[in-house]
Amino acid sequence: MAIEITMPALSPTMEEGNLASWAVKVGDKVEPGDVIAEIETDKATMEVEAVDEGVIAEILVEAGTEGVKVNAVIALLAEEGEDPADVKGGGGSKSADAAPQKDLPDPEKAAARDDAKVSETSSDGGAGHGKPQPATSASGGKTDVPDSVKAGPAPTKDGERIFSTPLARRVAQQKGIDLSSLAGSGPRGRIVLADVESAKPSEAAKATDAPKGGAAAAAPVPMADDAVLKLFEEGSYELVKHDGMRKTIAKRLVQAKQTVPHFYLTRDVNIDALLKLRSQINKSAPMTKTDDGEKPAYKLSVNDMIIKAMAMALQAVPDANASWTEEAMVKHKYSDVGVAVAIPGGLITPIIRKAEQKTLSAISNEMKDMATRARDRKLKPEEYQGGTTAVSNLGMFGIKHFSAVINPPHGTILAVGAGEKRPIVKDDAVAIAMMMTVTLSVDHRAVDGALGAELLDAFHGFVENPMSMLV
Repeated sequence: MAIEITMPALSPTMEEGNLASWAVKVGDKVEPGDVIAEIETDKATMEVEAVDEGVIAEILVEAGTEGVKVNAVIALLAEEGEDPADVKGGGGSKSADAAPQKDLPDPEKAAARDDAKVSETSSDGGAGHGKPQPATSASGGKTDVPDSVKAGPAPTKDGERIFSTPLARRVAQQKGIDLSSLAGSGPRGRIVLADVESAKPSEAAKATDAPKGGAAAAAPVPMADDAVLKLFEEGSYELVKHDGMRKTIAKRLVQAKQTVPHFYLTRDVNIDALLKLRSQINKSAPMTKTDDGEKPAYKLSVNDMIIKAMAMALQAVPDANASWTEEAMVKHKYSDVGVAVAIPGGLITPIIRKAEQKTLSAISNEMKDMATRARDRKLKPEEYQGGTTAVSNLGMFGIKHFSAVINPPHGTILAVGAGEKRPIVKDDAVAIAMMMTVTLSVDHRAVDGALGAELLDAFHGFVENPMSMLV
C-alpha cells in the first residue's frame, strides 16, 4: 500500500507553507533521514526529511506551490516490492481516515477524505498519522453546519463537474457561496472546507447576513482591495503580492492591538557609564585566528548590554516576568529576551535564552550569529518562538522615541531610542550627558502600572550602573 508524504507542521502554530523545492524526483529511492524537499514558512526555509523507506511514485504538489495546508498529501511513496506505476494516481493511503465508504461513488470517497486531512492534527509534527478532529474553519474555530443543510449534488460549470467535498458544498450552500468562483487547495485542485471558509467577501456576497440586534456586534470589515485601488489613478502604482511573512506580521499585529491592553512607560537613561564600560571590555578582548586573519573574540554593542540589563531587571522584578493566559498567569523562571531584527520584507525576533545567566560576550556572539541566520531565513522555529520579553532598538536610525507593539506571549517589550548628548541638571548645575530614551510597552492583564514602573526602574539602575551586571 502506498505511503502518503504529507505537508509537515514545522512549528506548533504553522497552518500552511510554501513548497519551495524538491530534492528528489519520481523514481528516486529514499531512506529515513534523506532530505526530500525544502519548505518555506513565514519566517524560515527548512529541509524536510523522509521518515519511511521506498521509491517516489508520484509528486502531487509542484515545487513553488504556495499556501499548501499542513497534512495535505504532497507525494506518494511506493513500499518495497510495490510497483510505483500501480501507486501513481493515489493507489494507497496510510491515513487514519482512508477506510472505504460504500455509500459514496469513488470520486466522493476521495472528497470525503480531503476535508478530514485539512482538519486533522498530528502529534508527531505533521507526519500524517494524527487522529481526525472536528472540521475547523480557516480561522481555527469549529464549523457548525446545521443538519438541515445538505451537501447537494456535485455542482458543474460549463457542463464540467466542479470537484468539491460534501462538507465544502454544505457550507457553501449555507453561506450562499458560488463554488465555481473558488480555487481548490485540495489534492488535484479539489475544493475543500478551508477554501469555502477563507472565501473573500466578494465571493460570499450572497452569504446569509448576521442577525441584527444580536448579543455581539459584527466585527468591522476592512475596505475591499478593489475599493482601495479605485482611490488611485490607474497606472500610478504596482501590486506586490504579500508573502507568508508579511501576512503573518499583519495578522499578529492586528491580534496584538485588538486583544492586548497596552500601556506605556517612558524614561530617560544616562548611558555614559555604560559606554565607558563597553569601551573597556572591547579593548580587553583577546584576539582569535580566523580565515580573514586575527580578530577580537567579541565586540560588544550597546544593544548587547541592553539585552543583559533587561534580563537582569526581570530577575530583580520576577512578578513582571510573566505572560497572560485565560486560565492562569505564566510566571517565568528565566529571562528569554527576544530581539527585533529587520530582514528583507519584514522582521523576526530571535531569542536569547536565559540571558541573565550569560556573559556579555556570549550574548554578543550569539546575537550576531542569529541575526545573520535570520536575514538568510535559516533560523529554526524554536529560535524565534516564545520568549518572555523583547527589545526593539531603532536608535541606529536616529529615532529618539517610539512605542513598540507587544508580541504575545510576551508581557512587555522595550523600545530603545538613539543615544544623544543632552543638557541635564547634575549637582544643581547644568551638565552634558549621553542620554537615551526608552519606552516600555506593557500588557496590563499581566503587569500593572506600579509593577511595570518597578521593572523600568530596575532596568534604569542596571544601565546607569553597568558594573552591577557583571557581579
